[in-house]
Amino acid sequence: MNGPAATNSPVASSAPTSAKSTVATPATAIVNIASLVTNDPSLGDGTPLGLIQDAAVVVEGDRVVWVGESRKAPATDNRVDAAGRAVIPGFVDSHSHLVFAGDRTAEFNARMSGQAYAAGGIRTTVAATRAASDADLERNLTRYLAEALRQGTTTFETKSGYGLTVEDEARALRIAAAHTDEVTYLGAHIVSPDYADDPAAYVALVTGEMLDACAPHARWVDVFCEKGAFDGDQARAILTAGKAKGLHPRVHANQLSYGPGVQLAVELDAASADHCTHLTDADVDALAQSATVATLLPGAEFSTRAEWPDARRLLDAGATVALSTDCNPGSSFTSSVPFCIALAVRDMRMTPDEAVWSATAGGAAALRRTDVGRLAPGAYADLAVLDAPSHVHLAYRPGVPLVEQVWRRGVRAV
Repeated sequence: MNGPAATNSPVASSAPTSAKSTVATPATAIVNIASLVTNDPSLGDGTPLGLIQDAAVVVEGDRVVWVGESRKAPATDNRVDAAGRAVIPGFVDSHSHLVFAGDRTAEFNARMSGQAYAAGGIRTTVAATRAASDADLERNLTRYLAEALRQGTTTFETKSGYGLTVEDEARALRIAAAHTDEVTYLGAHIVSPDYADDPAAYVALVTGEMLDACAPHARWVDVFCEKGAFDGDQARAILTAGKAKGLHPRVHANQLSYGPGVQLAVELDAASADHCTHLTDADVDALAQSATVATLLPGAEFSTRAEWPDARRLLDAGATVALSTDCNPGSSFTSSVPFCIALAVRDMRMTPDEAVWSATAGGAAALRRTDVGRLAPGAYADLAVLDAPSHVHLAYRPGVPLVEQVWRRGVRAV
């Protein structure tokens, strides 16, 4: 497991990384933690998870200011007893599609009866999203954000991509930006049905007027580089135009078939190549030798009965791997990172340690963040308290709601 890239985020700040930081009051100490995942090897047992047994975390404001053994915790105004539970960083879900309307139950039911998944199913959601009001879209978004928070997700990325007009893509991003800094312009989700007979004209729109309207509301630009969506040349034009507007690339890459997506992501220094189901040896090598994170989305394979990505192959090659939900109404309608962790361990050959790291620090790396996905001095105080003595229970007890508390920015939210 490789650590997150040391890249600044819009809200990151330089802060001490030593466990010996001075604690100012008022502060809160969470003590009697059976097992603490810090994702900082220098603070714990030397493994990527940086485990500390019988641990404590001290929070001041929205940041972690101290971690270490519980018996050594400094005096604070407030103390919270974790009662022998495990504590992990809040999950960082670096790939979701939450600004949408409508339902695709019928499509899922048909697919589970033998119909293969096809990218064209997105058009159903496009029609419903265009017809929805801003209030309806925001209500839907906040519903799923609350659902994710209850399951331990404290940082999330989300995309446009279900409007495919200038107005609808821009409003999706405006709505998303009210709830997260990690907003992605995905006008290039599929070719808009309005341009079915002229894909080149749609690419021109995506790289022109639509980009102009959307760039002020986004941090990232993404493209679905796949047969039935956008080919390599189109994807390069879209991502390059986004970079020229100050947006950093991400790529839906190699989900349904072998293709140029991963190589393009590495070439353009994309923060992540997402899906990575069909990879050549050259693709794996390129990811391992780059700062581009391979973001794996097991909910999509579960919901489409598709081939699982080979996480073991990527990890053994030295690639950085993230795990995310891909929460969307068509191909992965889950907001549960714990569920994805269990799938990754059972069906993608990850160890429980690797899966938890990938769902926390890995997700942070996929967003080029150093202030989330870890519990170390200077990081945001985003954490989940598990009703279990170890993080391993997330895979060991699949489907059980183990997240007992969630703290976000130093405040208990669940």
